[in-house]
Amino acid sequence: MKVIENYDVIIVGGSYAGLAAAMSLGRSLRKVLIIDSGKPCNRQTPHSHNFITQDGKTPSEISSIAKSQVLEYNTVHFISDKAIFGIKNEDNFTIGTNTGATYVAKKVVFATGIKDVMPNIKGFQDCWGISIVHCPYCHGYEIRNEKTGIMVNSERAYHLAQLVNNLTKELSILSNGSASFTPEQLMKLEENTIDIVEKKVVEVEHENGYMNTIVFDDGSKEKFKALYAALPFVQHSDIPEALRCNLTDDGLILVDRMCKTTVTGVFACGDNSIKMRSLANAVASGTMVGAVINMELVKENF
Repeated sequence: MKVIENYDVIIVGGSYAGLAAAMSLGRSLRKVLIIDSGKPCNRQTPHSHNFITQDGKTPSEISSIAKSQVLEYNTVHFISDKAIFGIKNEDNFTIGTNTGATYVAKKVVFATGIKDVMPNIKGFQDCWGISIVHCPYCHGYEIRNEKTGIMVNSERAYHLAQLVNNLTKELSILSNGSASFTPEQLMKLEENTIDIVEKKVVEVEHENGYMNTIVFDDGSKEKFKALYAALPFVQHSDIPEALRCNLTDDGLILVDRMCKTTVTGVFACGDNSIKMRSLANAVASGTMVGAVINMELVKENF
């Protein structure tokens, strides 16, 4: 392996969290490398919301502005490549990429996000992030007062139903099989006229990602304009686990309040380590990471 250059910090992932971390570090004159593969999880989402000053802009527009501002700091460098391995050395870390390049840094930040695992339902992936969404805070206002479904079961469905019921009164829970609720939950759902559909979903009919009909396994159909879904996910990068970073029971990278992982010198920020996925939270955690790392470097060199 040929080492190309040494850095203070390597940031794997160049979307909102990674760019926010890079800005904090660049403003502290730290030599930073951002490695980004160009596949953010929200690339299919038409507009971003609930992030003050940027409400309604496209995700790519926001990240493009952020990238141009971050790269004004001449100690920050950005490469389009995919990090494929990481090695913890005695005093630093080596990160290797898909193009065969290797880089060394004192600290590593993973701002790699997560990858949603799509169900085997025709049309579902085409609608994901457009009319099938995960968060009422990010998308709920835009689909308010529409005929809406919640495709999840049990406690998560009940929680979402409480939130979404404030946004539309045409609401159904699609348990995608036998429903699982307590008697008290069933009573509350009935009081709020929230239907439970226990048939399995087999297809989402749509026009360019905007759903209009849900098809069930018995051949029946029902009109819907929007759907909330809670999907399983995997880490977008397996390097943190390879470096022996612990994960939570939910599959997120385990971090403390300072965004430190269980491996000294390795940090995580954004969707890969935060339960509430949002652009604002990603930026906040990235900013925190940058400040924490800079303070560590200060203490090590002062």
